[in-house]
Amino acid sequence: MAKVAVILADGFEEIEALTVVDVLRRANIACHMVGFEAQVTGSHAIQVQADRVFDGELSEYDMIVLPGGMPGSANLRDHELLIAELQKCEQVGKKIAAICAAPIVLNRAGLLKDKEFTCYDGVQEQITDGHYRKETVVIDGQLTTSRGPATALAFAYNLVEQLGGDANGLREAMLYRDVFGLD
Repeated sequence: MAKVAVILADGFEEIEALTVVDVLRRANIACHMVGFEAQVTGSHAIQVQADRVFDGELSEYDMIVLPGGMPGSANLRDHELLIAELQKCEQVGKKIAAICAAPIVLNRAGLLKDKEFTCYDGVQEQITDGHYRKETVVIDGQLTTSRGPATALAFAYNLVEQLGGDANGLREAMLYRDVFGLD
């Protein structure tokens, strides 16, 4: 069974982080909230108890997810141990996903070189590598990126698909198709 780490730093975007955690867990995919501290506060003052505290090691996970939000994305970007671990994950072919402003973390780690990506409007101006596309979700190799809070469900369903889960069943059960008429 696939195992996913959603990395939380103070100032994370709650919709993006918790939507991913919720949808992955509904798909019976092991998903841990890994915080820089045991209790992490989102950008809208919602406090979350992490499942574990980040210790610099993510090798047990098949996918690493970076939620956006500010200053959460900047806190992720500026964490040296996380940057080093993301580089290791990329080298061994693990999947890495980032939404909203979090592609700045991928940029800092050097993971966007020659890659296509998307992000929150305007954030692309802070990214020196890669090729920006204004799309809901962009997949390039082992990297998946998405735009922001409004795209969090589409992002999460895409991650479920990549991990072999039943994203179509979830879209139906959660009324996504019925309400939005989208895949």
